Amino acid sequence: MLPRSCTCPTLFAESGNRVQRITDATLAIVRGETVPLDVLQIKGEKEQPVFAMTGLRWGSFRDAGVQVSKYWYLGPLKTKAAHFFSTLQEWPQTHQASLLYTGPKARPPSVADETPPRPSLYRRILRRLVSYWAQPQDALSQEASPEVWRDVQLSTIELSITTRNSQLDPTSTEDFMNICIEPDNVSKGDFISIGSKKVRDPKLRAKGTECLQASQCALLLPEGTGGSFSIDSEEYEAMPVEVKLLPRKLQFFCDPRKREQLSPSSAE
Repeated sequence: MLPRSCTCPTLFAESGNRVQRITDATLAIVRGETVPLDVLQIKGEKEQPVFAMTGLRWGSFRDAGVQVSKYWYLGPLKTKAAHFFSTLQEWPQTHQASLLYTGPKARPPSVADETPPRPSLYRRILRRLVSYWAQPQDALSQEASPEVWRDVQLSTIELSITTRNSQLDPTSTEDFMNICIEPDNVSKGDFISIGSKKVRDPKLRAKGTECLQASQCALLLPEGTGGSFSIDSEEYEAMPVEVKLLPRKLQFFCDPRKREQLSPSSAE
């Protein structure tokens, strides 16, 4: 299932008018204006997989961010207060794990919107014969290039695994998700400053963050690890998970103006 709060606001023009946003969304549905978006399949040890449009977050910035509402009585200071009180706990706050991942995959050529005419019976038979005789050779080539898995030992204040849906690139030749490993030596002052900004912009990263590109990964947590993940802003118990990118899996309704901006012709 998709988390209830998954949204893709970047696919519609910025507008403070709620009626205008609803109108734009309705017109996109009526006209069938869509763009393909990536989906993350996140599977734990026992539960059914969860599908995410944005991504997964695990770490101290996330933990402090979900506590902001507890300090509602402090008004505009509630965000900084939540991060300040977080620093009064054990410091530095580190999250340790093992990460196995494979690199990006080549993006197959896009399929034309128009369905080509069906070839003649003779051509279809010839194509099947060629495909049949080519199978052994294809199998050998696949065996010769197995997927390469890389192993990283993590010690981080926060880890995030995200899609690229917020910055679509139709001209890209590879499909991948971003794995961002933020440093574990963030000072208390920077934690409060950066964390307060992250509440408004989760894509913000601390200086020294290492970013990896992967098509799939496995996050292995030490036994007894507590805490929670945020998956598209929904909270889940932290546990070892496998994350797989499903490239351009979902057709999402989009403002026609945004779709035109994302088209390959406008990118040139």
